[in-house]
Amino acid sequence: MSVVLVVNSGSSSFKYQLLDMDREEVLASGLVERIGEGTGVAKHTVAAAALAAPDGPAPTVTDATYTIEREIPDHTAGFAVMLDAFAAHGPSLDKHPPVAVGHRVVHGGARFFEPTVVTPLVEINIDELSVLAPLHNPANLAGIVAAKKAFPDVPHVAVFDTAFHQSLAPEAYTYAIDREIAEAHRIRRYGFHGTSHKFVSEAAAAFVGRPLGELKQIVFHLGNGASVTAIEGGRSVDTSMGLTPLEGLVMGTRSGDLDPAVLFQLARRADMSIADLDTLLNKRSGLLGLAGVSDMRDIGERRDAGDPAAQLAFDVYVHRLRAYAGAYLAQLDGVDVISFTAGVGENSIRVREEAMATLGFAGVEIDPERNATRERGIRRISSDSSRVEVLVVPTNEELEIARQTLSVTSGVTLGRI
Repeated sequence: MSVVLVVNSGSSSFKYQLLDMDREEVLASGLVERIGEGTGVAKHTVAAAALAAPDGPAPTVTDATYTIEREIPDHTAGFAVMLDAFAAHGPSLDKHPPVAVGHRVVHGGARFFEPTVVTPLVEINIDELSVLAPLHNPANLAGIVAAKKAFPDVPHVAVFDTAFHQSLAPEAYTYAIDREIAEAHRIRRYGFHGTSHKFVSEAAAAFVGRPLGELKQIVFHLGNGASVTAIEGGRSVDTSMGLTPLEGLVMGTRSGDLDPAVLFQLARRADMSIADLDTLLNKRSGLLGLAGVSDMRDIGERRDAGDPAAQLAFDVYVHRLRAYAGAYLAQLDGVDVISFTAGVGENSIRVREEAMATLGFAGVEIDPERNATRERGIRRISSDSSRVEVLVVPTNEELEIARQTLSVTSGVTLGRI
C-alpha cells in the first residue's frame, strides 16, 4: 500500500489527509486549529475506507469523527496531537505508514515549477519567498518543519499553488510598469489555485474521453477565493490572479480587479493607510463589501427576497465571470471544455447558468435540467447539441498533491534530502 500524508498548514491551524494511493481513497482526515491561542481543538475523522479489508467490499459503517481539546502552543505540538489521534482512533500508522508527506505551499515565485523534495535549501527558498506571500509561506514552512520532526524518516515534498502557472508566456505574466523596478522587486503575475486547475483540467479531459494535449479549456475555480484559467494542451496560458490572489474575479471578501488609482484616491481623501487599504480590498470587499454577506448562498436568498444590494452583488460577480470567459475565448482562439469547480462553481445553479448565458456565439449551450441536477461527482451540464462541453468537476487538491508527491519520491532516500 502506498500511503501519503497531505498537509495544508496555516498560521494557527493545519488540515491533513491520509490517502491510500493504490485506491486513491482517504483513510483519515483532520483539522488542528487554534494553535497558539490557549486551548486548541483537533478534529480527527476516520474514513469508512480505512475499515475495509484490502481486497474486500466497502464497509457499511460511516466515517467517525473525534474531537480533542488541549493546549497546542505551536505546530510541533499540533502534529503531536495528530499522532495521538491516529494512535487512539486509527487508522494505525504502523499498519498504514506514509511513504511520503506532501505539503501545500502557496507561493513558489519563479523558482519552483514542479513538486519539489524539501531540502534545507528549499526551506530557505520558501522562507525567502515569504516577501511575496507574507500570510501564507511562513505558515506553510512552519508546517513543513513540524511535520519533518513528526515524520523524520520519509521524504517531504512541497507542491506549489503557483507552479502550474509557470508555463505563462512573458506577455501574459508581465505588468506594464518600469522594467527595472519590476525586476528588482519580482513584480509579475504568478497565478494561484494551480493545483486545483491542474486536477480539474485533467479530470475533464478524462471525462470527455479526449487527450489532454489536444484540448483548449477554461476552468472556473469559484470558492470564497476565485480564479479562472485558460489551459491549452494541459498548460496554463493565462490566469486571473496575479502577484497575489487579490487580482481577477470578484470573491467572497476580495475585490478582484480594481483601478489602482482607487487606492491613491482613498489614501488622499479618506486618509487610509496601506494597512487600511490592504484590509479593505482583502477582507471588506467582494460580495461582503457589496451586499454585507460573503457566501453566495446568502446572496441568493437575499436576491430572491428582493434585496437590491444582493442583486447588484450577483450581477457584478457574473459580469466579471463573463468578461474573463470572453477574454480567454479570444486568447485560446476558441474552447473545447469549460469546467466549474469549488464551492460556488460546484453548487450554484444560477451562477453557472448566468455565466454561460451570453456564450451562445461560441457554441456554448447549457441544458437547464442537467444544470439543475445536484448529483455528486463530475457531470456534464451542456446540451447534446452544444459545441462546447460544459462540466461540473469537483476539485480534489489533496489527491492532486498526493499524486504529485508520489511522482517525485520514487527512489528518494533520506540521505538525498
